[in-house]
Amino acid sequence: MTDLNSKLNAIPAVDDLRAMRETIWLNSDVSTTSEGLLRVGLTQADAEDAQARLQRFAPLLAQAFPETLASKGIIESDIVPIPQMQALLEKTSHISGNLWLKKDSHLPVSGSIKARGGIYEVLTHAEKLAVAAGMLSLDDDYRLLLTPDFRRFFSQHKIAVGSTGNLGLSIGIMSARLGFHVTVHMSSDAREWKKNLLRSHGVEVIEYQEDYGVAVEQGRQAASSDPSCFFIDDENSRTLFLGYSVAGLRLRKQLQEKGIRVDADHPLFVYLPCGVGGGPGGVAFGLKLTFGDHVHCFFAEPTHSPCMLLGMSTGLHDAIAVQDIGLDNKTDADGLAVGRASGFVGRAMAQLIDGCYTLSDESMYDLLLMLAKTENIRLEPSALAGMAGPQRISANKAYQAQHHISAEAMRHATHIVWATGGGMVPDEEMQRYLAKGRG
Repeated sequence: MTDLNSKLNAIPAVDDLRAMRETIWLNSDVSTTSEGLLRVGLTQADAEDAQARLQRFAPLLAQAFPETLASKGIIESDIVPIPQMQALLEKTSHISGNLWLKKDSHLPVSGSIKARGGIYEVLTHAEKLAVAAGMLSLDDDYRLLLTPDFRRFFSQHKIAVGSTGNLGLSIGIMSARLGFHVTVHMSSDAREWKKNLLRSHGVEVIEYQEDYGVAVEQGRQAASSDPSCFFIDDENSRTLFLGYSVAGLRLRKQLQEKGIRVDADHPLFVYLPCGVGGGPGGVAFGLKLTFGDHVHCFFAEPTHSPCMLLGMSTGLHDAIAVQDIGLDNKTDADGLAVGRASGFVGRAMAQLIDGCYTLSDESMYDLLLMLAKTENIRLEPSALAGMAGPQRISANKAYQAQHHISAEAMRHATHIVWATGGGMVPDEEMQRYLAKGRG
C-alpha cells in the first residue's frame, strides 16, 4: 500500500481526483496512430468485418424494428451543428472552430450508443449459433432468423449481461426479439424506467443494491454455472468493442456530406463520455482507423467516477478502482457510474487517446439545460459529459503546442460532442433533469 500511495502521490491529477475537482489529464504517451494501433490487438479488417456483418443483418433489423425502415435496417445517428449552444458556451470561454453533436442519443431500438455494440454482439452470437447448427449460411436472407423455427431454436439459449441501464436495454430488447431467454443484472443506480422497459419486452431483470461492478460479477458468476448461457462482458468484450468501432468508419462519409474536411489543417476533436470504456474505446479505435493522426479523442468522466482517467494516468488500469482513492462512485450520470475501468480498453487506448477529463454532476445538469434551451435537444446527464471538452481544449495552448496544432488550424477545427443517451427518457424524468440545471 505504501508503494501504491507513493505512485499516486507522484501524479498531479490524482490530487484533483481525490478532491473531486474538475480536472484534465493529457496523455504524454500518445503516439502516432500507426504505432498506437499495434497495442489494440484488432485490425482494420476486424472493424470492416463488423461493418459487413451489420449489413447482412440490416434486412432483419428493418423487419424487426419498423423505426429502422427509413435507414433500411442500418442503425446510425445523425451529426448536427449546434451553433446556438456554441454561442452560449462562448459567453464564458471561446471555442476555436465549430461545434457539432453526434446524436447516438437518438439511435433507434434503445436510444443510446449501446445500440451499436450491444445489438451487434447479440447478432454476432445469434449468427454463430445458427451457422454452427447448420440452419444458416452467410449468403441467406437473415430475415429467416425471425421465423418461428428460429425463435424456438434461440429459446433454448440464454444471454446475460451486467449493466447500469443502457447496455442492458440494447441487449435485452434485441435478445428478446430473437427469442433468447435474457437476463439483465442491474446495478442500484439504474433508472427505474429502464428496468420497466426491459420487463415490458419480457426480459428478466435482477436488481442489486451495489454498483456496476457487483452487478457484472454476479451476472458473470450466474452465467458460468449454466452452459446454455452466454455472458456479454462489457469489461472485456472485443465483439462489443468492434460493434462500436463501426461508428468511426461511417463518420467519414457523414462529414463529407456536410462539407467538413479532416486533415492537418482541419483537425477533428471528439469528446466521448466514458464509463467502463468499451463504447468510447471502440468509437475511438474506429476514428483512428479512419482519420489517423488528424483526429484527437478525449474521454469524459464524472468527478465521482473517474475510473479511466485514474487507470490510465497511473498505468494501473483495472488494478485500481476509484474507491481506492476514497471516491464513492455515486453519480447521477448512471451510465458512467463505474469504479474500475476495463483493463483491455485502457491498455488498447494507451497511445491512442489524447487525454481524459472530469466534470461534476452539477456541470452536466447545467449543460443539459443549456442544450435544451438553445437547440431543443434533450439528453440524459451522462450524455453531456463531452460538452465540457471543446472549451478546455480550445483554451489549452500547451496541449496545442504539444501536438503541433497551429492557431490557424484550430480556427478550422471541428469539435464533435458524442451524445451517448437520452432519446428514450420519459418526459417526466426529463423534466426532473431540466429542473436540476442552474440556468
